[in-house]
Amino acid sequence: MGEHRRFVSAIVADTIGSGLFMPITLLYFLKVTDLTLVQIGSALSLSALLTMPAAFVIGSMVDRFGGRRMMLIGNIVQAAGMLAYLWVEALWPVALATVLLNLGRQAFWGSFGNVVTAITKPGEREVWFGFLQALRNLGYAVGGVLAGIALQIDTEAAFKAVVIANAATFVLAFVLLLDVPDHRSVPAGAADEARPTGGWAIVLRDRAYLQLVLGQLTFVVGIMVLNFALPVYAAETLDLPGWLVGAIFTLNTILVGLGQGLMVRWMTGRVRARMMALAQVFFVVGYAIFVLAGLLPVWVAVAAMLVGAVIYTSGELAGGPVFSATAAEAAPDHLRGRYLGLVQLVWGVGGTITPVAYTWLLEHGTYTIWAVLGVVALFGALYAVRLPRVLPTAGERVTAG
Repeated sequence: MGEHRRFVSAIVADTIGSGLFMPITLLYFLKVTDLTLVQIGSALSLSALLTMPAAFVIGSMVDRFGGRRMMLIGNIVQAAGMLAYLWVEALWPVALATVLLNLGRQAFWGSFGNVVTAITKPGEREVWFGFLQALRNLGYAVGGVLAGIALQIDTEAAFKAVVIANAATFVLAFVLLLDVPDHRSVPAGAADEARPTGGWAIVLRDRAYLQLVLGQLTFVVGIMVLNFALPVYAAETLDLPGWLVGAIFTLNTILVGLGQGLMVRWMTGRVRARMMALAQVFFVVGYAIFVLAGLLPVWVAVAAMLVGAVIYTSGELAGGPVFSATAAEAAPDHLRGRYLGLVQLVWGVGGTITPVAYTWLLEHGTYTIWAVLGVVALFGALYAVRLPRVLPTAGERVTAG
């Protein structure tokens, strides 16, 4: 890690807290409010919708002020939004607190890719994105274990303790980032001289990049399953033991933490677009096993859910670093903040549609959600293999530095 130790440590601190709260997001609001599952999903989707336009502003600010400053702002705003959850009781307060949290998250993660690209060289970015994803997931694993404890205790006080701990990790990440140099892929003065007129208009006219973004949306829809579908499906739909939710989340994070480097090495030399498609195939197989779990006795179903989680996680391992590296390298240096802001917008779109869509699907049949997600993933796989025709970066081979 060398000179980047504090940056890496800040990422780990941030993700330990996020790992605490993510597995219990929907369950937290079911515990501390009188809202129904669909109302909670609607509040989360509404908040994501309201904050989506911020991606355009944040992308411009990253290009102008640098990624580190925006990450610092993001941490403080996330801490404030998380603490606001302690006092929410109705739909609108949930939505507004989540708006604040989402703005901070967009500022932080909308700057992350820009900073990583600035501190790395072409040819080693899959390794770096994979390495940081692994560390993030080890942080999630620690948080996931503690979340499982909160689920077993199953009291309002335990759930609120998770919220406070998450807010504290955002503050810790802020402190760690204070001494991190403001890495920029293009110096501020040079960026001003090189920047062509048009700004966001240039980004939005880049049809090849927009096609990559659309392909990534299908991947994001799959990634959101872990946060917004599996916890409710396991704990509520199938009525499996509460600890299983924390176990699935922890298993996912440990697999990514320990297996991401191995997956990148295995993918080295293979075409990026094909690895994007492979990720979607893993998702489909995982979904099929989740369906099977609903037909089995309780303890066999628990085992099936864990096996399905392993295969599902393989999709995250294959797709995560490849999508990230392709998006970063396909963007011009002086507009990378805006380009990656568009990618962050995709995550915002995913955060908008998936909570309400998944909760609605879960209430309209035990297996409906998996059929719909399977179709999306298969479309994503077919779409990915065609990307190199319009975006040469997607046709390049994965490298390991």
